[in-house]
Amino acid sequence: MHKVIIYTTPTCVYCQMTKAFFKENNIAYEERDVSIDTAARDEMVAKSNQIGVPVIDIDGELTVGFDQERISKLLDIKK
Repeated sequence: MHKVIIYTTPTCVYCQMTKAFFKENNIAYEERDVSIDTAARDEMVAKSNQIGVPVIDIDGELTVGFDQERISKLLDIKK
């Protein structure tokens, strides 16, 4: 099982797309809302040097934005 963390905000369209993709493919994930969780925001910036969301951490590999091809590869999703 993969360890998946997604750093999000409630108004981010690409965050919603990423979470829908995870749901469609039965991928369990931990969501960290950086709009209200300053520790999660600081962690995201330290990991990625990014302030934009989503930042997706899959087993320690970071993806910034909803890059479906890369996410599928990291999660071994075949379509």
